[in-house]
Amino acid sequence: MSVSVNYLGHSAISVESDGRTILVDPFLTGNPKAAADPATIEADTILLTHGHADHLGDTVDIARRTGAPVAAIVELAGEVADDLGEEHVVIDPNLGGTVEFDWGWARWVPAWHTSTTPRGTVNTPAGIVMRVGDATIYHLGDTALFSDLELVGRRETIDLACIPIGGHYTMDRHDAAIAAQLIGARKVLPIHYDTFPPIETDVEAFARDVAADGGEVVALKPGESLEL
Repeated sequence: MSVSVNYLGHSAISVESDGRTILVDPFLTGNPKAAADPATIEADTILLTHGHADHLGDTVDIARRTGAPVAAIVELAGEVADDLGEEHVVIDPNLGGTVEFDWGWARWVPAWHTSTTPRGTVNTPAGIVMRVGDATIYHLGDTALFSDLELVGRRETIDLACIPIGGHYTMDRHDAAIAAQLIGARKVLPIHYDTFPPIETDVEAFARDVAADGGEVVALKPGESLEL
């Protein structure tokens, strides 16, 4: 089954398969690299890695307009549920939890970071492993380098790893190259870079470093997509 991954800028992606669209971290309003309009973008499911403003983004407005269920770590899910109201489906896994959807499944795994929403809700950051169609995608969210990243690839082969490379708020491109080696994904999509001055970096150098270890980087510009 064909799976298309669209890079929407910063850490936002959409994954499309069999007529379904899954949004991850839809930070579009206020994102100078945004490649989609929050007023028109489609969504069947919204998944969140954590609650910083540049990841939570337009979640509530998109979910309210489209009716898409939202899934996030329990404390963040609670804030989103309060905003959307009890008639809206909000799913609240914790680390290690897997949620089944009509398009596949998603599992929340550890990330090393911090997270407090703009409204002050403290929540635990995570990465998300998802199975969509015939592809397994690992969105690392925001994280530093840590050795347990290797464990994710022991359970299933990762077809695409979305890895932050910008530094300052996450690991930099040098640590990200090590992370790519630990995960062992078939392809790597760099995210969370060049959106703002503190996270500007050399994505071509990152791609060379990953290639030197036998990996493959697909550096998409916002608005571009790849097929898995």
